Amino acid sequence: MRREPPRRLRDYAPIAWPAAMLVVFFVIPFATMIAVSFFQRDPAAFYTPAFVFSNYERFLTPFFARILGFSLFLAMLVAVVAVTIAFPFTWSLVRLPRRRQVVWLVAILSVLSLSEVIIGFAWSTLFSRTAGLTNLLVMLGIMAKPVALTPGFGAVLTAMVYQALPYTVLVLYPALARLDPALTEAARSMGASPARAFLTVVVPVCRNTIVATLVMVFVFALGAYLLPQILGRPQHWTLSVMITDQAVYQSNMPFAAAMAVFLVGVSLSLVALVAWLGRREGAQ
Repeated sequence: MRREPPRRLRDYAPIAWPAAMLVVFFVIPFATMIAVSFFQRDPAAFYTPAFVFSNYERFLTPFFARILGFSLFLAMLVAVVAVTIAFPFTWSLVRLPRRRQVVWLVAILSVLSLSEVIIGFAWSTLFSRTAGLTNLLVMLGIMAKPVALTPGFGAVLTAMVYQALPYTVLVLYPALARLDPALTEAARSMGASPARAFLTVVVPVCRNTIVATLVMVFVFALGAYLLPQILGRPQHWTLSVMITDQAVYQSNMPFAAAMAVFLVGVSLSLVALVAWLGRREGAQ
């Protein structure tokens, strides 16, 4: 059946409500945030309407450039590590019997029920000196005495990868489940080992899915807020933490809005990239 194009005004009625919600909850707040990002900070009156670029120019200062670079680096590293772990795990998962797949998927979904606060404080306990993982290493004779692993960059990275892994597996699962097993069977029949068949057949076939998943996890990690504060030092704080600091504690709403506009702009650009990759993969 061919869908007829809308010809009358009432033909657009089914999308009127979603369009109104999009305007009210996204377009208007985002437009307001863009406008405020060009305002002038006024310590006596919070901010005053103006049209200045000084808020965006502050990104060029060494301090905020370092925070921006670290936020992008951390998000990319989390994405790469999460996909590197999740892709072979998901490939092994889709090859299990259906009942065992369900058990694993339920276990993965249960992790999604944990809030970021619970994840942060749970990992802070595991990385502590008194009740942490290093006590187990001392019992095994690997270490001489327990040490604290937090605050530190490794603790932040580990917790963020742990938080992102369930989403990564759930995004990869449909694509790998639909993959024709005859592809790997053909490679095995030609003498390829399981690892070689995985690297030379499965990975190239799913390259668009891998890129899309990397972008998804990158966008997810770019907005990290609590975990860098709980498990890291001030030098490990991300742009999201600095937005709160500027808006709440420094009373600099225009600069906070400029940083938020940057984050939303990067996220929307990457989401558009994912959509383009999806259309390209569907066309192929």
